[in-house]
Amino acid sequence: MEDCLLKKIEISVSEAEKRTGRNAVNMQETYTAYLIETRAVESQTEGQCSPVDSLWRRYSEFELLRNYLLVTFSHIVVPPLPEKRAEFVWHKLSADNMDPDFVERRRIGLENFLLRVASHPILCQDKIFYSFLTQEGGWKEMVNETGFQLKADSRLKALSATFRVKNPDKRFTELKHYSDELQSVISHLLRVRARVADRLYGVYKVHGNYGRVFSEWSAIEREMGDGLQSAGHHMDVYSSSIDDILEEEEHYADQLKEYLFYAEALRAVCRKHELMQYDLEMAAQDLTSKKQQCEELATGTVKTFSLKGMTSKLFGQETPEQREAKIKVLEEQIHEGEEQLKSKNLEGRDFVKTAWADIERFKEQKNRDLKEALISYAVMQISMCKKGIQVWTNAKECFSKM
Repeated sequence: MEDCLLKKIEISVSEAEKRTGRNAVNMQETYTAYLIETRAVESQTEGQCSPVDSLWRRYSEFELLRNYLLVTFSHIVVPPLPEKRAEFVWHKLSADNMDPDFVERRRIGLENFLLRVASHPILCQDKIFYSFLTQEGGWKEMVNETGFQLKADSRLKALSATFRVKNPDKRFTELKHYSDELQSVISHLLRVRARVADRLYGVYKVHGNYGRVFSEWSAIEREMGDGLQSAGHHMDVYSSSIDDILEEEEHYADQLKEYLFYAEALRAVCRKHELMQYDLEMAAQDLTSKKQQCEELATGTVKTFSLKGMTSKLFGQETPEQREAKIKVLEEQIHEGEEQLKSKNLEGRDFVKTAWADIERFKEQKNRDLKEALISYAVMQISMCKKGIQVWTNAKECFSKM
């Protein structure tokens, strides 16, 4: 963490702006642009206020950056982006991706993504990421010049590797199961929270009805009028606070959603390991096959049935010179195969070592963040219940004075 980028510059996504422009097929579209601001830390420690550098980025550019990081750092649990369109929302909340409240929460999420990457000991050192923060023009061209799309593994190839690996690493298999369970549990938790939010909204609006009824009732009562009016006021204040409370709840939900999307990042690391393991097994199988062919040519005996062996019996054996030439070619291929297998083994060991170190780092981060989020959520619920008790206590006092 000594080389962490956040020790050198401050990063914030300070503003979101609705814009209209032309897309790739020259059709008019409305989108949101986000203002990224950076400021050098060093000059601030010396008592000077360094100038702020700023540039605008679209959500699609954040997606391009993350796709680049996923391909380039396949052994890293790359932080996820906030959702592009709202999911797991309670029915009174807008699911429109242009809704100001949703855009604001996404702005916070995008800032959190940049801070996650900037605080990562490996990702923060990437030049493309630094250019994303500091270079507005020509950044996309710079990313595409890396050729990362050509290095990306296809979904079909990854799926094939999943079913055809003969000796999967138990740790990564367990990690994949864990990520599936994590996603399932958080999804269920978010659905329950949305249902509770709907019920809670209804309870608060009932208090609004109480307030209206008490206010109307107070108009026709002389002796009880003041008490009813005061009780109605307490009910109205309590009812109007629900919108702020549920908006605050959405911020806690966003913290859970981040780890819902982190589950897919974990699976991406597992898929890459499966692909490497599959390539290793195929290379070992190919090497074994070539060694067997070489042995059969050298001894003149065929251990397994093959079309080539049948052809030799029907049309005669090869000449010694032909056999020597083939043996020589096979020996060269065997040597290349052994070097390749050695290289793949070494690459696989390095991948497991670095990936597992980052997974351990991620687990510590996850435990810390989710513990903090859930405690904050519990404190908020307790505070909300105390306010409800206080409202009815105040109403009771009002009724007692009538």
